[in-house]
Amino acid sequence: MLRGPQGTTFGRNATGGLINVITPDPSFDFRGKASLRVGRMRREAGDYDARLYVTGPISEKAAIDLSGLFRKNDGYIDDLVRGGTLGDQRVIDLRSKVLFKPADNFKVVLTGEFFDQQSTTNSPQPVDGNTAGRRFPGVILPTGPWQASLAEAPVLNLRRWTFALHTKLELVAVNLETTSGFLNLRWTQITDSDASNLRLGNFPAIFRSESGSQEIKLSSSNPGPFQWLVGGYFYQFGGSSFLQPWTAANPTLPLAGPTLEPDLGGRSFAGFADATYEATPGLFVNLGGRYTTEKREFSQTVNGTLVVNDVDRTFNKFNYKVGLRYEISNTTNVYASWSTAFKSGVYNMASTRNVPVEPEEIKAAEFGIKSDPLNWLRVNLATYYYDYKNLQLQSKDSLGAGYILQNAANAEIYGGELELTVAPTRDLKLRGALAYTHARYKDFTAAQGFLPRADGGNTVVTLDASGNVMTRAPKWSGNVGFDCGHDLGGGRLSINGNLSFSSRLYYDFANIFSQGAYTLSNMSIGWTPESEKWKVSLWATNLTNEKVFQTMRPGALSTDGFYEQPRKIGGTVEVRF
Repeated sequence: MLRGPQGTTFGRNATGGLINVITPDPSFDFRGKASLRVGRMRREAGDYDARLYVTGPISEKAAIDLSGLFRKNDGYIDDLVRGGTLGDQRVIDLRSKVLFKPADNFKVVLTGEFFDQQSTTNSPQPVDGNTAGRRFPGVILPTGPWQASLAEAPVLNLRRWTFALHTKLELVAVNLETTSGFLNLRWTQITDSDASNLRLGNFPAIFRSESGSQEIKLSSSNPGPFQWLVGGYFYQFGGSSFLQPWTAANPTLPLAGPTLEPDLGGRSFAGFADATYEATPGLFVNLGGRYTTEKREFSQTVNGTLVVNDVDRTFNKFNYKVGLRYEISNTTNVYASWSTAFKSGVYNMASTRNVPVEPEEIKAAEFGIKSDPLNWLRVNLATYYYDYKNLQLQSKDSLGAGYILQNAANAEIYGGELELTVAPTRDLKLRGALAYTHARYKDFTAAQGFLPRADGGNTVVTLDASGNVMTRAPKWSGNVGFDCGHDLGGGRLSINGNLSFSSRLYYDFANIFSQGAYTLSNMSIGWTPESEKWKVSLWATNLTNEKVFQTMRPGALSTDGFYEQPRKIGGTVEVRF
Protein backbone atom coordinates (compact mmCIF):
# COMPACT_ATOMS: atom_id res chain seq x y z
CA MET A 1 0.00 0.00 0.00
CA LEU A 2 1.23 3.48 -0.84
CA ARG A 3 0.56 5.83 2.04
CA GLY A 4 1.87 9.10 3.42
CA PRO A 5 4.01 11.72 1.73
CA GLN A 6 7.53 11.98 3.05
CA GLY A 7 8.49 15.02 5.05
CA THR A 8 5.00 16.22 6.02
CA THR A 9 5.50 15.76 9.77
CA PHE A 10 7.09 18.83 11.27
CA GLY A 11 9.57 18.59 14.12
CA ARG A 12 9.59 14.79 14.23
CA ASN A 13 12.33 13.19 16.34
CA ALA A 14 14.80 12.08 13.69
CA THR A 15 16.25 9.23 15.74
CA GLY A 16 12.98 7.49 16.48
CA GLY A 17 11.65 6.27 19.81
CA LEU A 18 14.26 6.45 22.54
CA ILE A 19 12.62 6.52 25.94
CA ASN A 20 11.66 2.90 26.59
CA VAL A 21 13.70 2.21 29.71
CA ILE A 22 11.89 2.09 33.03
CA THR A 23 11.92 5.01 35.45
CA PRO A 24 14.84 4.81 37.93
CA ASP A 25 13.71 3.17 41.16
CA PRO A 26 16.14 1.06 43.21
CA SER A 27 13.24 -0.89 44.74
CA PHE A 28 12.77 -2.70 41.40
CA ASP A 29 14.95 -5.61 40.36
CA PHE A 30 16.12 -6.16 36.84
CA ARG A 31 13.53 -7.79 34.67
CA GLY A 32 13.38 -8.91 31.09
CA LYS A 33 12.63 -11.69 28.68
CA ALA A 34 14.46 -14.14 26.46
CA SER A 35 13.14 -16.02 23.47
CA LEU A 36 14.34 -18.67 21.06
CA ARG A 37 12.62 -19.08 17.71
CA VAL A 38 13.50 -22.04 15.51
CA GLY A 39 12.00 -22.65 12.08
CA ARG A 40 12.54 -24.76 9.04
CA MET A 41 11.99 -23.88 5.40
CA ARG A 42 12.83 -26.09 2.44
CA ARG A 43 14.69 -29.32 3.06
CA GLU A 44 17.43 -28.65 5.62
CA ALA A 45 17.18 -24.87 5.54
CA GLY A 46 16.94 -23.95 9.22
CA ASP A 47 16.09 -20.54 10.62
CA TYR A 48 17.17 -19.56 14.15
CA ASP A 49 16.29 -16.42 16.08
CA ALA A 50 17.43 -15.79 19.67
CA ARG A 51 16.52 -12.59 21.56
CA LEU A 52 17.30 -11.20 25.00
CA TYR A 53 15.93 -8.09 26.70
CA VAL A 54 16.80 -6.84 30.20
CA THR A 55 15.83 -3.59 31.91
CA GLY A 56 16.21 -2.21 35.41
CA PRO A 57 17.63 0.55 37.65
CA ILE A 58 21.34 1.06 38.21
CA SER A 59 20.87 3.79 40.86
CA GLU A 60 18.18 6.09 42.21
CA LYS A 61 18.69 8.37 39.24
CA ALA A 62 19.60 6.00 36.43
CA ALA A 63 18.20 2.98 34.60
CA ILE A 64 19.35 0.86 31.70
CA ASP A 65 18.00 -1.59 29.18
CA LEU A 66 19.92 -4.04 27.03
CA SER A 67 18.67 -6.05 24.07
CA GLY A 68 20.35 -8.48 21.78
CA LEU A 69 19.37 -10.47 18.71
CA PHE A 70 21.09 -13.29 16.90
CA ARG A 71 19.47 -14.57 13.72
CA LYS A 72 20.77 -17.23 11.36
CA ASN A 73 19.13 -18.51 8.19
CA ASP A 74 20.82 -21.46 6.50
CA GLY A 75 19.59 -20.46 3.04
CA TYR A 76 16.55 -21.48 1.04
CA ILE A 77 17.65 -20.88 -2.60
CA ASP A 78 19.12 -23.88 -4.43
CA ASP A 79 22.57 -23.09 -5.86
CA LEU A 80 22.52 -24.82 -9.27
CA VAL A 81 26.21 -24.09 -9.91
CA ARG A 82 28.09 -24.91 -6.71
CA GLY A 83 25.51 -27.03 -4.92
CA GLY A 84 24.13 -26.24 -1.50
CA THR A 85 22.02 -23.16 -0.90
CA LEU A 86 22.10 -19.37 -1.18
CA GLY A 87 19.94 -16.77 0.53
CA ASP A 88 21.55 -17.40 3.91
CA GLN A 89 21.79 -14.61 6.46
CA ARG A 90 23.51 -14.08 9.79
CA VAL A 91 22.53 -11.03 11.86
CA ILE A 92 23.84 -9.72 15.18
CA ASP A 93 21.99 -6.72 16.63
CA LEU A 94 22.94 -5.23 20.02
CA ARG A 95 21.14 -2.21 21.46
CA SER A 96 21.15 -0.36 24.76
CA LYS A 97 19.54 2.71 26.33
CA VAL A 98 20.67 4.43 29.49
CA LEU A 99 18.33 6.86 31.26
CA PHE A 100 19.71 9.50 33.65
CA LYS A 101 17.26 11.59 35.67
CA PRO A 102 19.33 13.92 37.90
CA ALA A 103 16.27 16.07 38.64
CA ASP A 104 12.50 15.62 38.47
CA ASN A 105 12.29 18.00 35.51
CA PHE A 106 15.36 16.84 33.57
CA LYS A 107 16.30 13.57 31.93
CA VAL A 108 18.89 12.29 29.48
CA VAL A 109 18.67 9.15 27.35
CA LEU A 110 21.76 7.74 25.65
CA THR A 111 21.13 5.12 22.96
CA GLY A 112 23.58 2.92 21.07
CA GLU A 113 23.23 0.15 18.54
CA PHE A 114 25.56 -2.21 16.68
CA PHE A 115 24.20 -4.11 13.68
CA ASP A 116 26.16 -6.64 11.63
CA GLN A 117 24.86 -8.71 8.71
CA GLN A 118 26.53 -11.26 6.49
CA SER A 119 24.35 -12.73 3.77
CA THR A 120 23.86 -13.96 0.22
CA THR A 121 20.24 -12.81 0.06
CA ASN A 122 20.97 -10.87 -3.17
CA SER A 123 20.66 -14.09 -5.19
CA PRO A 124 18.38 -13.29 -8.15
CA GLN A 125 16.94 -15.66 -10.71
CA PRO A 126 15.78 -14.73 -14.23
CA VAL A 127 12.03 -14.21 -14.56
CA ASP A 128 10.71 -16.74 -17.10
CA GLY A 129 14.30 -17.47 -18.13
CA ASN A 130 14.85 -13.92 -19.40
CA THR A 131 18.64 -13.56 -19.34
CA ALA A 132 21.22 -12.74 -21.99
CA GLY A 133 23.00 -15.93 -20.90
CA ARG A 134 20.36 -17.85 -22.83
CA ARG A 135 22.11 -16.84 -26.06
CA PHE A 136 25.24 -18.89 -25.27
CA PRO A 137 26.01 -22.58 -24.80
CA GLY A 138 26.56 -23.84 -21.27
CA VAL A 139 23.91 -21.71 -19.64
CA ILE A 140 22.06 -23.23 -16.68
CA LEU A 141 18.56 -21.87 -16.21
CA PRO A 142 16.40 -22.28 -13.08
CA THR A 143 13.31 -24.38 -13.68
CA GLY A 144 11.33 -23.33 -10.61
CA PRO A 145 11.17 -20.84 -7.75
CA TRP A 146 13.90 -20.51 -5.12
CA GLN A 147 16.71 -21.48 -7.50
CA ALA A 148 19.74 -19.49 -8.64
CA SER A 149 22.41 -20.05 -11.27
CA LEU A 150 25.08 -17.39 -10.72
CA ALA A 151 28.65 -17.05 -11.92
CA GLU A 152 29.87 -16.49 -8.37
CA ALA A 153 28.30 -16.48 -4.95
CA PRO A 154 26.77 -13.08 -4.16
CA VAL A 155 27.63 -11.02 -1.10
CA LEU A 156 25.51 -8.54 0.83
CA ASN A 157 27.27 -7.58 4.06
CA LEU A 158 26.38 -4.63 6.26
CA ARG A 159 27.84 -3.17 9.45
CA ARG A 160 26.24 -0.18 11.18
CA TRP A 161 26.95 1.81 14.35
CA THR A 162 24.40 4.33 15.62
CA PHE A 163 24.38 6.58 18.68
CA ALA A 164 21.83 9.09 19.92
CA LEU A 165 21.58 11.47 22.86
CA HIS A 166 18.18 12.82 23.87
CA THR A 167 17.55 15.40 26.60
CA LYS A 168 14.35 16.89 27.96
CA LEU A 169 14.08 19.84 30.36
CA GLU A 170 10.62 20.64 31.74
CA LEU A 171 10.36 24.30 32.69
CA VAL A 172 7.38 26.18 34.08
CA ALA A 173 5.54 26.80 30.84
CA VAL A 174 7.70 25.13 28.19
CA ASN A 175 9.64 21.96 27.46
CA LEU A 176 13.10 22.06 25.89
CA GLU A 177 14.21 18.93 24.02
CA THR A 178 17.37 18.15 22.10
CA THR A 179 18.34 15.10 20.06
CA SER A 180 21.79 14.33 18.70
CA GLY A 181 22.47 11.41 16.37
CA PHE A 182 25.44 9.72 14.68
CA LEU A 183 25.58 6.94 12.07
CA ASN A 184 28.52 4.98 10.68
CA LEU A 185 27.74 2.54 7.86
CA ARG A 186 29.81 0.07 5.84
CA TRP A 187 28.15 -1.95 3.07
CA THR A 188 29.73 -4.50 0.70
CA GLN A 189 27.98 -6.22 -2.19
CA ILE A 190 28.72 -8.53 -5.11
CA THR A 191 25.70 -8.81 -7.39
CA ASP A 192 25.34 -10.81 -10.60
CA SER A 193 23.92 -8.50 -13.29
CA ASP A 194 22.68 -11.13 -15.77
CA ALA A 195 21.38 -13.73 -13.26
CA SER A 196 23.11 -16.60 -15.06
CA ASN A 197 26.09 -18.87 -14.53
CA LEU A 198 27.92 -17.18 -17.42
CA ARG A 199 30.10 -14.16 -16.75
CA LEU A 200 28.23 -11.43 -18.62
CA GLY A 201 27.83 -8.86 -15.86
CA ASN A 202 28.82 -8.31 -12.26
CA PHE A 203 28.56 -5.37 -9.88
CA PRO A 204 30.90 -5.44 -6.86
CA ALA A 205 30.62 -2.37 -4.67
CA ILE A 206 31.75 -0.97 -1.33
CA PHE A 207 29.84 1.87 0.34
CA ARG A 208 31.08 3.92 3.29
CA SER A 209 29.12 6.73 4.91
CA GLU A 210 28.89 8.73 8.10
CA SER A 211 26.26 11.21 9.20
CA GLY A 212 25.39 13.35 12.20
CA SER A 213 22.29 15.29 13.17
CA GLN A 214 21.15 17.76 15.80
CA GLU A 215 17.61 18.79 16.60
CA ILE A 216 16.31 21.24 19.20
CA LYS A 217 12.64 21.82 20.05
CA LEU A 218 10.84 24.21 22.36
CA SER A 219 7.20 23.39 23.04
CA SER A 220 4.36 24.51 25.27
CA SER A 221 3.66 22.40 28.35
CA ASN A 222 0.68 24.08 30.01
CA PRO A 223 -2.77 22.70 29.20
CA GLY A 224 -4.99 25.03 27.25
CA PRO A 225 -6.59 25.63 23.87
CA PHE A 226 -3.32 26.73 22.25
CA GLN A 227 -0.38 24.33 21.92
CA TRP A 228 2.77 25.07 19.94
CA LEU A 229 6.34 24.03 19.19
CA VAL A 230 9.28 25.61 17.36
CA GLY A 231 12.64 24.14 16.55
CA GLY A 232 15.59 23.68 14.30
CA TYR A 233 17.28 20.72 12.66
CA PHE A 234 20.79 20.20 11.26
CA TYR A 235 22.00 17.18 9.32
CA GLN A 236 25.39 16.51 7.72
CA PHE A 237 26.58 13.45 5.82
CA GLY A 238 29.52 12.27 3.80
CA GLY A 239 30.52 9.08 2.07
CA SER A 240 32.59 7.39 -0.57
CA SER A 241 32.20 4.26 -2.66
CA PHE A 242 34.08 1.83 -4.86
CA LEU A 243 31.95 0.59 -7.80
CA GLN A 244 32.72 -1.74 -10.69
CA PRO A 245 29.65 -2.18 -12.95
CA TRP A 246 31.45 -4.48 -15.40
CA THR A 247 30.02 -6.38 -18.36
CA ALA A 248 31.17 -8.58 -21.26
CA ALA A 249 29.71 -9.00 -24.76
CA ASN A 250 30.01 -12.79 -24.46
CA PRO A 251 31.30 -15.16 -21.76
CA THR A 252 34.57 -15.86 -23.58
CA LEU A 253 35.68 -12.27 -22.96
CA PRO A 254 36.82 -10.88 -19.61
CA LEU A 255 34.49 -8.55 -17.75
CA ALA A 256 35.46 -4.92 -18.31
CA GLY A 257 34.15 -1.49 -17.52
CA PRO A 258 34.78 1.59 -15.47
CA THR A 259 35.97 1.66 -11.90
CA LEU A 260 34.05 4.43 -10.17
CA GLU A 261 35.05 6.07 -6.89
CA PRO A 262 32.40 8.69 -6.10
CA ASP A 263 32.39 11.01 -3.10
CA LEU A 264 29.08 12.39 -1.85
CA GLY A 265 28.40 14.88 0.88
CA GLY A 266 25.99 17.47 2.03
CA ARG A 267 24.33 19.33 4.86
CA SER A 268 20.82 20.45 5.64
CA PHE A 269 19.44 23.19 7.88
CA ALA A 270 15.75 23.48 8.73
CA GLY A 271 13.58 25.59 10.97
CA PHE A 272 10.05 24.48 11.78
CA ALA A 273 7.01 25.53 13.77
CA ASP A 274 3.70 23.90 14.54
CA ALA A 275 0.62 25.21 16.37
CA THR A 276 -2.75 23.72 17.28
CA TYR A 277 -5.66 25.84 18.50
CA GLU A 278 -8.99 24.61 19.86
CA ALA A 279 -11.19 27.24 18.23
CA THR A 280 -14.42 25.92 19.74
CA PRO A 281 -14.96 22.87 21.96
CA GLY A 282 -13.90 19.86 19.91
CA LEU A 283 -12.70 21.80 16.84
CA PHE A 284 -8.90 21.90 16.47
CA VAL A 285 -7.02 23.93 13.85
CA ASN A 286 -3.43 22.95 13.07
CA LEU A 287 -0.84 25.00 11.15
CA GLY A 288 2.73 23.97 10.51
CA GLY A 289 5.63 25.19 8.44
CA ARG A 290 9.19 24.17 7.68
CA TYR A 291 11.93 25.97 5.75
CA THR A 292 14.81 23.82 4.53
CA THR A 293 18.06 24.67 2.83
CA GLU A 294 20.10 21.70 1.69
CA LYS A 295 23.43 21.53 -0.10
CA ARG A 296 24.58 18.47 -2.06
CA GLU A 297 28.20 17.89 -3.13
CA PHE A 298 29.60 15.36 -5.60
CA SER A 299 32.93 14.24 -7.04
CA GLN A 300 33.59 11.32 -9.36
CA THR A 301 36.83 9.48 -10.16
CA VAL A 302 36.85 7.07 -13.12
CA ASN A 303 39.73 4.61 -13.52
CA GLY A 304 41.86 6.76 -11.24
CA THR A 305 41.12 10.04 -13.04
CA LEU A 306 39.06 12.79 -11.43
CA VAL A 307 36.34 13.66 -13.95
CA VAL A 308 33.82 15.50 -11.74
CA ASN A 309 35.56 17.84 -9.32
CA ASP A 310 33.52 18.81 -6.28
CA VAL A 311 30.38 20.16 -7.91
CA ASP A 312 27.55 21.23 -5.65
CA ARG A 313 24.04 22.56 -5.68
CA THR A 314 21.82 24.08 -3.02
CA PHE A 315 18.08 23.50 -2.70
CA ASN A 316 15.78 25.78 -0.70
CA LYS A 317 12.14 25.10 0.02
CA PHE A 318 9.33 26.18 2.33
CA ASN A 319 6.67 23.57 3.07
CA TYR A 320 3.52 23.89 5.09
CA LYS A 321 0.63 21.95 6.56
CA VAL A 322 -2.96 22.97 7.34
CA GLY A 323 -5.19 20.62 9.28
CA LEU A 324 -8.61 20.46 10.91
CA ARG A 325 -9.89 17.93 13.42
CA TYR A 326 -13.37 17.82 14.91
CA GLU A 327 -14.36 15.59 17.79
CA ILE A 328 -17.95 14.67 17.05
CA SER A 329 -18.08 12.74 20.31
CA ASN A 330 -15.74 11.11 22.80
CA THR A 331 -15.50 8.13 20.46
CA THR A 332 -15.50 9.71 17.00
CA ASN A 333 -13.48 12.40 15.25
CA VAL A 334 -13.03 13.51 11.68
CA TYR A 335 -9.99 15.21 10.21
CA ALA A 336 -8.74 16.84 7.04
CA SER A 337 -5.32 18.13 6.03
CA TRP A 338 -3.45 19.75 3.16
CA SER A 339 0.35 19.67 3.11
CA THR A 340 3.37 20.04 0.90
CA ALA A 341 6.80 18.41 1.05
CA PHE A 342 9.94 18.01 -1.00
CA LYS A 343 12.99 15.81 -1.41
CA SER A 344 16.11 17.62 -2.54
CA GLY A 345 17.84 16.81 -5.81
CA VAL A 346 20.50 14.09 -5.71
CA TYR A 347 23.56 13.10 -7.73
CA ASN A 348 23.89 9.63 -9.22
CA MET A 349 26.98 8.03 -7.72
CA ALA A 350 27.08 5.43 -10.51
CA SER A 351 27.51 8.01 -13.28
CA THR A 352 29.75 10.85 -14.43
CA ARG A 353 26.85 13.27 -14.74
CA ASN A 354 27.69 16.49 -12.88
CA VAL A 355 24.07 17.65 -12.65
CA PRO A 356 21.66 16.25 -10.03
CA VAL A 357 18.10 15.19 -10.74
CA GLU A 358 15.56 17.87 -9.86
CA PRO A 359 13.93 18.01 -6.41
CA GLU A 360 10.85 15.90 -5.90
CA GLU A 361 7.80 17.81 -4.67
CA ILE A 362 4.40 16.69 -3.47
CA LYS A 363 1.07 18.24 -2.60
CA ALA A 364 -1.06 16.03 -0.39
CA ALA A 365 -4.66 16.13 0.77
CA GLU A 366 -6.19 13.71 3.25
CA PHE A 367 -9.60 13.28 4.84
CA GLY A 368 -10.57 10.64 7.36
CA ILE A 369 -12.68 9.49 10.26
CA LYS A 370 -11.69 7.52 13.34
CA SER A 371 -14.48 6.06 15.41
CA ASP A 372 -15.22 3.57 18.17
CA PRO A 373 -19.03 3.60 17.74
CA LEU A 374 -19.45 0.56 20.01
CA ASN A 375 -17.25 -0.78 22.77
CA TRP A 376 -16.48 -3.81 20.56
CA LEU A 377 -16.05 -2.01 17.22
CA ARG A 378 -13.40 0.32 15.80
CA VAL A 379 -13.63 1.90 12.33
CA ASN A 380 -10.98 4.00 10.60
CA LEU A 381 -11.51 5.42 7.12
CA ALA A 382 -9.05 7.60 5.19
CA THR A 383 -9.05 9.03 1.68
CA TYR A 384 -6.11 10.85 0.12
CA TYR A 385 -4.79 12.60 -2.96
CA TYR A 386 -1.10 13.08 -3.80
CA ASP A 387 0.20 15.18 -6.67
CA TYR A 388 3.90 14.61 -7.43
CA LYS A 389 6.16 16.88 -9.43
CA ASN A 390 9.57 15.65 -10.68
CA LEU A 391 9.19 12.25 -9.03
CA GLN A 392 12.69 10.77 -8.64
CA LEU A 393 13.01 7.27 -10.13
CA GLN A 394 15.79 4.72 -10.55
CA SER A 395 16.27 2.04 -13.19
CA LYS A 396 19.09 0.01 -14.71
CA ASP A 397 21.17 1.71 -17.36
CA SER A 398 21.54 0.61 -20.97
CA LEU A 399 24.58 -1.57 -20.17
CA GLY A 400 22.73 -3.50 -17.49
CA ALA A 401 25.14 -3.32 -14.56
CA GLY A 402 24.82 0.29 -13.35
CA TYR A 403 21.81 2.50 -12.64
CA ILE A 404 20.38 5.80 -13.80
CA LEU A 405 18.31 8.38 -11.96
CA GLN A 406 15.62 10.38 -13.75
CA ASN A 407 12.57 12.53 -13.04
CA ALA A 408 9.04 11.68 -14.03
CA ALA A 409 7.60 15.13 -14.64
CA ASN A 410 4.28 14.49 -12.91
CA ALA A 411 2.54 11.64 -11.13
CA GLU A 412 -0.75 11.28 -9.30
CA ILE A 413 -2.00 8.95 -6.56
CA TYR A 414 -5.41 8.88 -4.95
CA GLY A 415 -7.31 6.27 -3.03
CA GLY A 416 -8.61 5.22 0.33
CA GLU A 417 -8.20 2.79 3.19
CA LEU A 418 -10.74 1.18 5.48
CA GLU A 419 -9.71 -0.53 8.72
CA LEU A 420 -12.07 -2.50 10.97
CA THR A 421 -11.49 -4.12 14.35
CA VAL A 422 -14.28 -6.21 15.90
CA ALA A 423 -13.94 -7.67 19.40
CA PRO A 424 -17.31 -9.28 20.25
CA THR A 425 -15.87 -11.12 23.29
CA ARG A 426 -12.75 -11.14 25.44
CA ASP A 427 -11.69 -14.28 23.61
CA LEU A 428 -12.05 -13.10 20.02
CA LYS A 429 -10.80 -10.16 17.98
CA LEU A 430 -11.29 -9.84 14.23
CA ARG A 431 -9.44 -7.28 12.13
CA GLY A 432 -9.36 -6.30 8.51
CA ALA A 433 -8.10 -3.60 6.16
CA LEU A 434 -8.80 -2.81 2.53
CA ALA A 435 -6.97 -0.26 0.40
CA TYR A 436 -7.70 1.10 -3.07
CA THR A 437 -4.91 2.92 -4.90
CA HIS A 438 -5.05 4.72 -8.24
CA ALA A 439 -1.42 5.55 -9.11
CA ARG A 440 -0.46 6.88 -12.54
CA TYR A 441 2.41 8.71 -14.24
CA LYS A 442 0.71 11.81 -15.61
CA ASP A 443 3.61 13.13 -17.67
CA PHE A 444 6.58 10.80 -18.21
CA THR A 445 7.59 11.08 -21.86
CA ALA A 446 11.23 9.95 -21.56
CA ALA A 447 10.98 6.83 -19.41
CA GLN A 448 13.69 4.18 -19.47
CA GLY A 449 11.98 1.09 -20.92
CA PHE A 450 12.94 -2.53 -21.49
CA LEU A 451 11.47 -4.73 -24.24
CA PRO A 452 12.10 -8.51 -23.99
CA ARG A 453 14.32 -10.02 -26.68
CA ALA A 454 13.49 -13.40 -28.17
CA ASP A 455 17.04 -14.65 -27.41
CA GLY A 456 17.09 -13.36 -23.81
CA GLY A 457 17.72 -10.04 -22.15
CA ASN A 458 15.97 -6.79 -23.07
CA THR A 459 16.28 -4.02 -25.62
CA VAL A 460 16.62 -0.64 -23.90
CA VAL A 461 14.33 2.06 -25.30
CA THR A 462 13.05 5.49 -24.39
CA LEU A 463 9.27 5.47 -24.24
CA ASP A 464 6.28 7.52 -23.17
CA ALA A 465 4.97 6.06 -19.90
CA SER A 466 2.36 8.79 -19.38
CA GLY A 467 -0.84 7.21 -18.11
CA ASN A 468 0.85 3.98 -17.04
CA VAL A 469 0.47 2.48 -13.58
CA MET A 470 3.23 3.46 -11.17
CA THR A 471 5.61 0.72 -10.06
CA ARG A 472 4.85 -1.23 -6.86
CA ALA A 473 1.35 0.25 -6.63
CA PRO A 474 -1.36 -2.45 -6.61
CA LYS A 475 -4.90 -1.26 -7.26
CA TRP A 476 -6.25 -3.34 -4.36
CA SER A 477 -4.49 -4.62 -1.26
CA GLY A 478 -5.39 -5.49 2.28
CA ASN A 479 -5.44 -8.05 5.02
CA VAL A 480 -7.77 -9.93 7.34
CA GLY A 481 -6.87 -11.61 10.60
CA PHE A 482 -8.05 -12.92 13.92
CA ASP A 483 -6.81 -13.32 17.49
CA CYS A 484 -8.66 -15.76 19.71
CA GLY A 485 -7.94 -17.12 23.15
CA HIS A 486 -9.29 -19.62 25.64
CA ASP A 487 -8.46 -20.41 29.26
CA LEU A 488 -7.03 -23.91 29.24
CA GLY A 489 -5.04 -26.08 31.64
CA GLY A 490 -4.20 -23.33 34.13
CA GLY A 491 -3.10 -20.97 31.40
CA ARG A 492 -4.16 -19.18 28.25
CA LEU A 493 -4.32 -20.72 24.77
CA SER A 494 -4.00 -18.22 21.91
CA ILE A 495 -4.49 -18.70 18.17
CA ASN A 496 -3.62 -16.01 15.63
CA GLY A 497 -3.97 -15.91 11.90
CA ASN A 498 -3.41 -13.34 9.16
CA LEU A 499 -4.02 -13.28 5.43
CA SER A 500 -2.70 -10.48 3.22
CA PHE A 501 -3.57 -9.98 -0.43
CA SER A 502 -2.67 -7.78 -3.36
CA SER A 503 -3.84 -7.30 -6.91
CA ARG A 504 -1.33 -7.15 -9.79
CA LEU A 505 1.63 -4.79 -9.39
CA TYR A 506 4.18 -3.68 -11.97
CA TYR A 507 7.95 -3.39 -11.69
CA ASP A 508 8.73 -1.29 -14.77
CA PHE A 509 7.54 1.99 -16.25
CA ALA A 510 6.19 0.33 -19.42
CA ASN A 511 3.95 -2.06 -17.40
CA ILE A 512 5.43 -5.17 -19.05
CA PHE A 513 6.90 -7.00 -16.05
CA SER A 514 4.52 -7.72 -13.19
CA GLN A 515 3.58 -9.95 -10.30
CA GLY A 516 0.03 -11.21 -10.56
CA ALA A 517 -2.52 -11.10 -7.77
CA TYR A 518 -1.44 -13.12 -4.73
CA THR A 519 -2.33 -14.04 -1.17
CA LEU A 520 0.03 -14.76 1.73
CA SER A 521 -1.04 -16.33 5.03
CA ASN A 522 0.54 -16.82 8.47
CA MET A 523 -0.71 -18.61 11.58
CA SER A 524 0.44 -19.31 15.14
CA ILE A 525 -0.81 -21.13 18.25
CA GLY A 526 0.62 -20.59 21.71
CA TRP A 527 0.07 -21.29 25.41
CA THR A 528 0.97 -19.14 28.42
CA PRO A 529 0.55 -20.19 32.09
CA GLU A 530 -1.31 -17.95 34.55
CA SER A 531 2.01 -16.70 35.95
CA GLU A 532 2.92 -15.44 32.44
CA LYS A 533 6.50 -16.38 33.21
CA TRP A 534 6.90 -18.20 29.93
CA LYS A 535 5.18 -18.90 26.64
CA VAL A 536 5.50 -21.60 24.02
CA SER A 537 4.11 -21.35 20.49
CA LEU A 538 4.07 -23.03 17.10
CA TRP A 539 3.81 -20.95 13.93
CA ALA A 540 3.91 -21.02 10.17
CA THR A 541 4.58 -18.28 7.60
CA ASN A 542 3.58 -18.39 3.93
CA LEU A 543 1.33 -21.26 4.96
CA THR A 544 0.29 -22.23 1.42
CA ASN A 545 3.85 -21.89 0.05
CA GLU A 546 2.89 -19.19 -2.47
CA LYS A 547 5.40 -18.41 -5.22
CA VAL A 548 5.43 -14.62 -5.14
CA PHE A 549 8.05 -12.28 -6.55
CA GLN A 550 9.03 -9.77 -3.89
CA THR A 551 10.65 -7.61 -6.57
CA MET A 552 11.72 -7.69 -10.23
CA ARG A 553 14.63 -5.81 -11.83
CA PRO A 554 14.34 -5.36 -15.60
CA GLY A 555 17.61 -4.43 -17.33
CA ALA A 556 19.53 -4.89 -20.55
CA LEU A 557 21.10 -8.20 -19.48
CA SER A 558 18.08 -9.77 -17.82
CA THR A 559 14.83 -9.39 -15.99
CA ASP A 560 15.61 -10.95 -12.65
CA GLY A 561 13.79 -11.13 -9.37
CA PHE A 562 13.64 -12.37 -5.81
CA TYR A 563 10.88 -14.58 -4.44
CA GLU A 564 9.28 -14.17 -1.05
CA GLN A 565 10.57 -16.82 1.33
CA PRO A 566 8.90 -20.23 1.05
CA ARG A 567 6.74 -21.76 3.76
CA LYS A 568 8.45 -21.74 7.13
CA ILE A 569 7.27 -23.82 10.11
CA GLY A 570 8.72 -23.51 13.57
CA GLY A 571 8.35 -22.90 17.27
CA THR A 572 9.20 -20.23 19.82
CA VAL A 573 9.91 -20.43 23.54
CA GLU A 574 9.81 -17.16 25.52
CA VAL A 575 10.82 -16.79 29.18
CA ARG A 576 10.15 -13.72 31.36
CA PHE A 577 12.14 -12.96 34.49
